[in-house]
Amino acid sequence: MSQTELGKLVNVSQQTVTAWENNKAEPTSGAVTRLAEIFNISTDYLLGVKSGTASADKENTLTENQKLIAYSIDPDITDEEREDIMQLVKIAMKNRRRI
Repeated sequence: MSQTELGKLVNVSQQTVTAWENNKAEPTSGAVTRLAEIFNISTDYLLGVKSGTASADKENTLTENQKLIAYSIDPDITDEEREDIMQLVKIAMKNRRRI
């Protein structure tokens, strides 16, 4: 499909489609909805939203200091044990936020 054809389907100019492709402009919410319909995909997929929420990802992300703590507990532990420690830190962080 050409930019001109897509523009006609979304009711925008070929130049607007070019601007979207070159990250010079972003489509309106209506255009995003129409693009999702045209390509039979979700608006989340089109916008690059991953499954889950950004806040859930943020909650499960350890800071560099937390990783250092997990890795420095014992230099002789295995990588698997270090991963277990990091999981425990994540669980502790999650539980702390609930209190």
